[in-house]
Amino acid sequence: MQFTQVTLTDFVAQLSTKAAVPGGGGASALVGAVGTALGCMVGSLTVGKKKYAAVEPEIRSLMEQSQALQARLLGLIDKDAEAFEPLSRAYGLPTATEEEKARKAEVMAVVLKDACEVPMEIMRCCCQALELIAVYAEKGSVIAVSDAGVAAALCGAALQGASLNVFINTRSMADRTLAEGFNREAHAMLDKYVPMANEIFAGVRGRLDK
Repeated sequence: MQFTQVTLTDFVAQLSTKAAVPGGGGASALVGAVGTALGCMVGSLTVGKKKYAAVEPEIRSLMEQSQALQARLLGLIDKDAEAFEPLSRAYGLPTATEEEKARKAEVMAVVLKDACEVPMEIMRCCCQALELIAVYAEKGSVIAVSDAGVAAALCGAALQGASLNVFINTRSMADRTLAEGFNREAHAMLDKYVPMANEIFAGVRGRLDK
């Protein structure tokens, strides 16, 4: 099933079942795509306005980058499902003999790596989106500043959600060097960009509370 081709109603309905996919990774990718699109909406409400003529070239560039990130995140919904299904099957492989144990370990090494790489890419996209959203919030149309705040909140949540899909897989990896490499990168993104998301949100809230 291509989850990007189903209705939102069907996606949410499928998400609520015990089916292996979609799961937290796909949900995080969708939330990140929505947040990225909201940032782009701020740009759309900014360009063409005399008041923002000085920043229009920069905003147009941000919009192009946002649209590319949005497309990547949507694509990662299906990629996450594609990566998780083999992992789900691998957990059920037999281990009655030493030969079967060795085969399962070999398969698990491959599928765990694949299952980590997709949420890592979701995280990277969300970090890039937050960099853009920070500029939208600062320089975009004031009538859409609340949308920039929502965009930051969504991308921050998607970043954190995707990280959990990394960590649940790295803890099962036999190759601890590879696992710690994934963990280090994930923690570095969290340490930098969760505070950024919170700062953008707080800045927008502060402007609206006045």
